[in-house]
Amino acid sequence: MKVIPAIDIMDDNVVRLVKGDPKNKTVYSYNPVETAKKWENAGADMLHIVDLDATLGIGSNFQMIRNIAQNISIPIEVGGGLRTEETIENVLHFASKAVLGTIAFKNKEILHRVSEKFGKDRIIISTDQLNGKIVIGGWKESTGIELIQGLENFVKLGYSEFLITSVERDGTLQGPDLDSLRKACSIQNTRIIASGGISSLQDTIHVKNCGVSGIILGKALYDGKISVEEVKTIA
Repeated sequence: MKVIPAIDIMDDNVVRLVKGDPKNKTVYSYNPVETAKKWENAGADMLHIVDLDATLGIGSNFQMIRNIAQNISIPIEVGGGLRTEETIENVLHFASKAVLGTIAFKNKEILHRVSEKFGKDRIIISTDQLNGKIVIGGWKESTGIELIQGLENFVKLGYSEFLITSVERDGTLQGPDLDSLRKACSIQNTRIIASGGISSLQDTIHVKNCGVSGIILGKALYDGKISVEEVKTIA
């Protein structure tokens, strides 16, 4: 299981939101590059970097994210607001993987083209879910598609890596949605990255036991409730 710290960026700062709400924001660092190096030195396998301004359609932290990539040696996956072909391609010139949510559901043509150009192994499909239904557009719009059905649809198209975030639990430290993770991991030919609600080392053990390929650490990591080092010991 890969241990993947999250670096959520807003106004070039490292922040955490509760349930994706920009009004409920905590700033943890004014130096994202320094934060990235900190997690790299702690032994992280990869970094999950999200451009929150792009997600919300209010700006871009592209230059900062590229700066992070240039200053560390571990791979990064980048998500948040990747809603045009050009933006996705620009990100894949320096990131190992692009995390695609909205565009994956709304524009299969662009998804197909970037997959043909870069390979499906460099695309992670983001299936953020609220009350069992996949949501897009910064978690504001429901697709009406059940989580498992959505995963199965993309598996049929040849995609295998998925990020599952339970919106109701994101940034809440209330524990992960183990039921959804178990069901997702039971689908053949999938690699599931778990995100949302993880609050303790025990949570990470439960998540690992679901069969996930990676775990994203956010608020619990920044609040010092868990460390990359201790999660690595059970990963």
